[in-house]
Amino acid sequence: MTDAIEVAAAETIASLRRHGVTVATAESMTGGLVSAALTSVAGASSVFRGGIVAYATSSKAHVVGVDRAVLDRHGAVAVETAVEMAAGCRRELGADIGLATTGVAGPDSQDGHPPGTVFVAIVAAPGGGDAAGGNSPEASVTSFTGASRLEGSRGEIRSAAVVAALSALRAVAEAWPAGS
Repeated sequence: MTDAIEVAAAETIASLRRHGVTVATAESMTGGLVSAALTSVAGASSVFRGGIVAYATSSKAHVVGVDRAVLDRHGAVAVETAVEMAAGCRRELGADIGLATTGVAGPDSQDGHPPGTVFVAIVAAPGGGDAAGGNSPEASVTSFTGASRLEGSRGEIRSAAVVAALSALRAVAEAWPAGS
């Protein structure tokens, strides 16, 4: 784990704890690295509900609950897919925030997307959205979606995606409404 990831994870866990916010993750191209970074920080168990690695396209539908129509229309590497992954992990793991990553780490392109294409989505429902069923993207607030074109080796792209995801998560936690 890089120093940048360790720092971002520590700052993110501190922010989540300070604001009393829980998180769940659904990861594709980062393959569990976001979850690993978060759980490397002491005290993470008070805010981290769990993580799902949905690497294969079929896992995005069957495990995380991404609508097949979204996958058929937009593909596995798309902001729409990332949003549904974030909503699905939030719902399945009962968290305030769902964070998802999908993209192309390389070295080859996927579905017309070049290596370094990364989508991060965060779906949250401050003060609302029950874990049992109120977590569809429509019932929640999509707090952040980001697309990046990262450069470097496969490992460098994945590491940079983790830092970007953690930074976005920390920003959402910092903006969390008091008393939610």
